[in-house]
Amino acid sequence: MASAVMETVLEIAGAHPAAQVLKVRLAIGELTHLQPEQLRFCYGAITERTRIAGSILEIETVSAEIKCSHCGYRGPPKYWREAWMQIPVPTLQCPECGNPGEISQGQECAIRGIQYVMERAAPALSDDALLKS
Repeated sequence: MASAVMETVLEIAGAHPAAQVLKVRLAIGELTHLQPEQLRFCYGAITERTRIAGSILEIETVSAEIKCSHCGYRGPPKYWREAWMQIPVPTLQCPECGNPGEISQGQECAIRGIQYVMERAAPALSDDALLKS
């Protein structure tokens, strides 16, 4: 995933050759099971020798949401909260009626924005200015 994000950002940055990428905002759905810290680490490692090296990967987590065609419920899914689990696991079970629901949000992995600055070229010095220095 980090590689796909990097390739997309490089492609977009390629359209602005004088731009320096500072930050990439990424939205990751809860149901992707991607770990933000691991993704940041991988992104930093694979962008080291590219023109987007040093850019920050800012990650926004998008909560899971389901919709139930049986009872009309729309909202957070039911979670398994077993004592042996370190984190609750979302299910597709409707918390209202118990029937299976459909995912309406939480599977996305999308670039929401790229912050960059345009590098300014240094002003050209005239021959007279070079002689005076």
